[in-house]
Amino acid sequence: MRTAGRGSEGQNYALTSDEDDSDFWGFAHEAEGLFTPLPDEEGARRVHLAGCLPQGGLLRSVDHLGSRRAVAGNAWFELLDGDGATMGSYFLNEVTIIDVGPSVRGPGLVDLTVMLWCENALAGAEQVWDLISTGHLNRTGMWHELSPEDRRAWLSVALWSRAYHRQGRPDSPAGQVFTLDGRHIVDRDTFYCAIGEAINGPGGYFGWNLDALDDCLRGGWGATTPFTLRWGSSAEARARLVERVPAGGDRQVALFDLLLEIFEERGVSVSLR
Repeated sequence: MRTAGRGSEGQNYALTSDEDDSDFWGFAHEAEGLFTPLPDEEGARRVHLAGCLPQGGLLRSVDHLGSRRAVAGNAWFELLDGDGATMGSYFLNEVTIIDVGPSVRGPGLVDLTVMLWCENALAGAEQVWDLISTGHLNRTGMWHELSPEDRRAWLSVALWSRAYHRQGRPDSPAGQVFTLDGRHIVDRDTFYCAIGEAINGPGGYFGWNLDALDDCLRGGWGATTPFTLRWGSSAEARARLVERVPAGGDRQVALFDLLLEIFEERGVSVSLR
């Protein structure tokens, strides 16, 4: 996490060249079109950067609109909180300026329309970022009523905002007891929403697939093994997590059973409640 140093009120995003950290491309108030369903398999998006003050490589590309030099290149797109601190970031590929005009956001600002590729900015994620930015992602269970698509977006934001949420705090020491609420676990993603919350609090991340869960259990993601996981409403969760998944070789087991195997291998004592 770093502080981008906003220049004026309402600048919610910052862009920096991927090739040179010192090549700052400027701030923007809005990024309309980034958090939308991918328009095609290649992931090209048309994004409207409203209230932008282009700098560096982005400014140079503005001056060459309509030519090959309008391609600014690859960048990191940072989401800022109310104090200008970076909450998380996305990698943008081949940012290309296709239109520019004056902005109603303020004197000297412009609105840029760009084409770019960004497969990780999921539809529905913008609302979750807004909750973090305004301090309203402050209680457990806020993902319970989300649609399956929005739960996936919730998990993606939990992943990209993990450093911001943890604020440099060390992992909980070994021997801790965490409580996993199984009442709303109905499939893979709801399990990851629940385990992230159990370990790291509201909006917390602790994996969003089996490999990522295994990585988190190796340390550096909020908890230190060995620890105890008290899995509440586990019978209901077991009845729902029945999807057959590969478990090495030709063996397949129910997802619930594979989760228990992974926990055991990594030194987690699971108490089924």
